[in-house]
Amino acid sequence: MLTRRTFLKSMAAASAGLAFAPGDFVAAAAERKGPKSKDKVKIAYIGIGNRGDQIIHAFADTGMVDVVALCDVDLDGPQCEAVLKMYPKAKRFRDFREMFDKCGNEFEAVAAAVPDFDHFPIVMLCLDQGKHIYIEKPLCRTFHEAELIMDSARRHPNVVTQMGNQGHSEENYFQFKTWKEAGIIKDITAVTAHMNDSRRWHNYDAKMVKPFPAEPLPKNMDWDTWLGPIGWHDYNINYHQGNWRSWYDMGMGALGDWGAHLFDTVHEFLELGLPYEISLEYANGHNDFFYPYSSTILFRFPQRNGMPPCDLTWYDGLDNLPPLPEHYWDAAGAAADIPASGQNTGPASKLKPGRILYSKDLIFKGASHGTPLSIIPNEAGIEAMKHLPEVPKSPSNHFENFLLSCQGLEKTRSPFEVSGVLAQVFCLGVIAQRLNAKLFFDPRTKQFTNNEFANAMLAGLPPRKGWEQFYKM
Repeated sequence: MLTRRTFLKSMAAASAGLAFAPGDFVAAAAERKGPKSKDKVKIAYIGIGNRGDQIIHAFADTGMVDVVALCDVDLDGPQCEAVLKMYPKAKRFRDFREMFDKCGNEFEAVAAAVPDFDHFPIVMLCLDQGKHIYIEKPLCRTFHEAELIMDSARRHPNVVTQMGNQGHSEENYFQFKTWKEAGIIKDITAVTAHMNDSRRWHNYDAKMVKPFPAEPLPKNMDWDTWLGPIGWHDYNINYHQGNWRSWYDMGMGALGDWGAHLFDTVHEFLELGLPYEISLEYANGHNDFFYPYSSTILFRFPQRNGMPPCDLTWYDGLDNLPPLPEHYWDAAGAAADIPASGQNTGPASKLKPGRILYSKDLIFKGASHGTPLSIIPNEAGIEAMKHLPEVPKSPSNHFENFLLSCQGLEKTRSPFEVSGVLAQVFCLGVIAQRLNAKLFFDPRTKQFTNNEFANAMLAGLPPRKGWEQFYKM
């Protein structure tokens, strides 16, 4: 196991130039002329089971990676077997800090699919040591972490960054941009986003008064490293294998999980930035430990760049379907290609995850991820459909986009300067959700104006001993 002493020594060595310099790969890539399939990015993977397995296969499908190292705290778990068999010659680690220490000079990029609370230290280490980084959504767990990440990304402009909201490289991204530029999407004053499938925590008791009891650890699992910077929790399966999404001090609930696939293009192309008001309008099963069984959160955004104020309302939970406009079901836009949520422990809602955009004359409907928008067929909508501009096709999927950007051939579509602010919106929503409150926020000072306790939650609890250095990079 890497000690803090040797870890800090390795960081100092990297800063002195013993690891790859941040700009080396971009500069070298600019000179490459061959087909992209022959240009392979040397990559290390952190988190190789479950979602990690999925993104590793997606990267493999590009034919553009040379896998140097695999890292997972639970290497002996059955969820890791497939990837270990794919890359038997890759170096193996349980602690990403040890991986950087022992073979950091052998890879130029990292892709990580780990719990939300472990995103921050991995991202900060990659930025500090000049490693291009693909991190799954949401970017981080606290507003302050997002500030630190965006600041570090600005200080390391040659490091390629990408958050894994894949819709940013699919049809909806290019359609939204094209329709806005053509004046089809304009004067949006309200947006509804909804995710009404069952969640892992729907089976928990909202009246619980203490955490789940300790259980035996899986064989050879590095639980201490898995916990990363958050406070100590005894092992229990209700924290592991994706169940961490359920808990306020570990995950980001339904909002952080699916918001990145539902708010993404709305937030970027409507230039929403940060809200001035965040309010928990409804909660069923509110408690101190895990997310409500269902909730409605209102985000209010001010007028900006000639666009009117916009209210964005989030609905989650089986009993909390959003109001639907007339002719909603008449609009095109089936979403058969949307990945299943993977957590349907109860009856599935007829209404799949999606969004509704309201303007003065038109109403748009869309499903999740990259599914394109359709226009609700009222009188104005039918007329607008006659004048729709052609939408360009995506030149690369989200994984190719990251790798091509590592080679200097493209720019990522969800870099941290874009995805960081989106992540902060989720963090503000979770604070309102947790406090069961209406909060007023000043986007200029980045402080709440009516709740000092909420201000303390912008940074959250101090990191666990041994993890402080990531917050000082």
